[in-house]
Amino acid sequence: MTDFPSHDLTTAPEGSKPLLEKSQAAFGRLPGLHKVMAESPQHLEGYQVLHHLFLQTDFDNDEKTVIWQTINVENECHYCVPAHTGIAKMMKVSDEITEALRNETPLPTPKLEALRTFTLQMMNQRGNVTDEQMQAFFAAGYSHRAVLDVVLGLAQKTMSNYVNHMAQTPVDEVMRGFLWERKVSEPA
Repeated sequence: MTDFPSHDLTTAPEGSKPLLEKSQAAFGRLPGLHKVMAESPQHLEGYQVLHHLFLQTDFDNDEKTVIWQTINVENECHYCVPAHTGIAKMMKVSDEITEALRNETPLPTPKLEALRTFTLQMMNQRGNVTDEQMQAFFAAGYSHRAVLDVVLGLAQKTMSNYVNHMAQTPVDEVMRGFLWERKVSEPA
């Protein structure tokens, strides 16, 4: 595997330094993902902008977590699943939701389950959802805006999941208590 650089405020390209300072201020530390993304100031800035915009959607914290973790789990991101487990705790998302997402078991409400299902459909079908799938999402209480905001979440998480796969980003020390591996089902 090719070693990817992991930057700090002294080694980062000039264009990434203010972006890393922004990360440091927001998180109180430099997340490993941001240190890797810093190799490309444009990539890091794009990721930060998408993250900021996704936080401004109409989704509540439970719904944001469902979208993020559904994508992280489906992509088997060794870094993002633990990171978003910690973030979910900070966002006061229930452990019941977090564990259902991490273990791919039913979510506590039909609306959240519909959101997970639709997110997976958008992701796995590359946006080619059927009219029936779209109608089921609307019937669960979501709007056309929510469809677009799911795509926004997919864009953000695609950037982070792919980078973590390529760079084998080590899980941050503060998130190591939330390490994750996909559970393999026993054959029937």
